Amino acid sequence: MARPISIIDLTSDEDQELHRRVQSRSSSKRDSMRAEIILRRSRGIKQADVAKQLGVSIPCVNKWSQRFEFDGLEGLVEKSGRGRKPSIPNETVAHVITEAGKKPKPRSRWSTRSMAKAVGISQSSVQRIWKANDLKPHVTKGFKLSNDPHFEEKFWDVIGLYLDPPERALVLCCDEKSQCQALERSQLGLPLSNGHNRTRTHDYIRHGTITLFAALDYVDGKLVSRTEERHTHVEWLRFLKQIDRETPRDLEIHLIIDNYCTHKHQKVKKWLERRPRFHTHFTPTSSSWLNLVERFFGELTQDVIREGSFTSVRELVMDIEAYLAERNLNPKPYRWRAEGEVILQKIQRARVALESVTAEQS
Repeated sequence: MARPISIIDLTSDEDQELHRRVQSRSSSKRDSMRAEIILRRSRGIKQADVAKQLGVSIPCVNKWSQRFEFDGLEGLVEKSGRGRKPSIPNETVAHVITEAGKKPKPRSRWSTRSMAKAVGISQSSVQRIWKANDLKPHVTKGFKLSNDPHFEEKFWDVIGLYLDPPERALVLCCDEKSQCQALERSQLGLPLSNGHNRTRTHDYIRHGTITLFAALDYVDGKLVSRTEERHTHVEWLRFLKQIDRETPRDLEIHLIIDNYCTHKHQKVKKWLERRPRFHTHFTPTSSSWLNLVERFFGELTQDVIREGSFTSVRELVMDIEAYLAERNLNPKPYRWRAEGEVILQKIQRARVALESVTAEQS
């Protein structure tokens, strides 16, 4: 007489959880396979047939069936202490993590090869440890904390204009982009093609520089601009007069500007005093990121200046003006969405970290 087939009995909760593990995309292939074994065994399918259907061995089906019968769902979880033991001691791993944040004299940073040589493990092991702990010694990000004693006051003044622009007024983010270089590449570059990147020569001929003055309307994204050879208070005054001419007289003008000395020149102050519709809002020192016109300058640099080759300053000016004209036909406003309190908390954490590093080095 044939041996009777054993059937695994499931409660409704167990059946529901096993089906979830099989169907969930977040479940590992291992967990999904074990759940499928138990579900098929609960339907009375023989171990040999389950093994054939799922492409596993009969001992594998038997093992997880017995584990489930003894311990239920907990039996399908891998017990701690099983599997391959780590080949790198924990002390070595900790040493790699700690040293990654230090400068290896006389170098300024670690590479995977130099770290591997210093610690005595393979380069791939160092790479895996760094990746597992989100360490990137090859990446450096720029930052500058403002020392302005009135930082928060100026910060909220500017943020307030972004979050709640006043009615019957224009909010203009103003600045000058100086040293726009008209560089002519010494040879023509090769165009982009299948399998080949664009090319450009490393050397160039300098034809001079210009300064671009720009005022970005925060609400509609349009720009008022002019180019000048220099960027003294004389050119800044000419730009302010242009803004005065090209904006409706019945609107108040709120200028968001940085602390560059030309913006605070005595002649500029006197001119502004005679025009009460102009209101200046200074960003904190070392906080140009608060001025949204800087985002436009970044796009201009990438789209026109950096990749271009110009035979004269006039050609550079013509390309910039064409870019500005096209942009004003379809203006792109920038919207401030970051919460002020979150930014201040981040800055405070940076201050604490910087003070800690300074104390360690002193």
